[in-house]
Amino acid sequence: MIESTENADTHTHYIYHFFKRITDIIVSVIALVLLLPLILVLSIIIFIQDWHNPLYKQMRIGKNGKPFGMYKFRSMIFNADQVLKDNPKLYKKYIANSFKLPEGEDPRITKIGAFIRKNSLDEIPQFFNVLIGQMSLVGPRPIVKKEETEYGNRLEKFLSVKPGALGLWQASGRANIGYPERCDIELEYVNNASYWYDVKIFFACCISILKKDGAF
Repeated sequence: MIESTENADTHTHYIYHFFKRITDIIVSVIALVLLLPLILVLSIIIFIQDWHNPLYKQMRIGKNGKPFGMYKFRSMIFNADQVLKDNPKLYKKYIANSFKLPEGEDPRITKIGAFIRKNSLDEIPQFFNVLIGQMSLVGPRPIVKKEETEYGNRLEKFLSVKPGALGLWQASGRANIGYPERCDIELEYVNNASYWYDVKIFFACCISILKKDGAF
């Protein structure tokens, strides 16, 4: 009886991930096609402000701890990472504030960058990450290497699923929620992941984006 239950759970697990992946591919392809004019316009605007790549690739930690480059529209000056590291006071504040700087206090953000962040347009290129399988539409937000310590002995559990472009943390308030509460929210998703839970979170995130909750 136990073996039958385990087989049923495994079968359900594979069905869930099969339909989740199919949904990721279909939605990301449709989104990229429909958003292509906007992608081209934003790429041109961001490029001509300083003649540098409009896309920004940041290394994040994916499923099972595998690093990958997550794409965003560049919302900061070209050498933003170096500027942050060269300013000890700024970097210390960045670490203390859950790996971000308070709204309106980040000198690296450009004017167009502030606009696309506020409207979550900087996240559009992540449909490419979803399409090639590095991310899913819904899942825990991928973290940078320095954030791993925030999860402690729960890190392996957190990294057991594919990270998402949208997730329970974003639906709950995004940047308004820092560590350690963020860990609890992300792991709540991991422990309760299902196809219909994904659908519910997807639409909750859409509402959150329209309301601009925690976007800066």
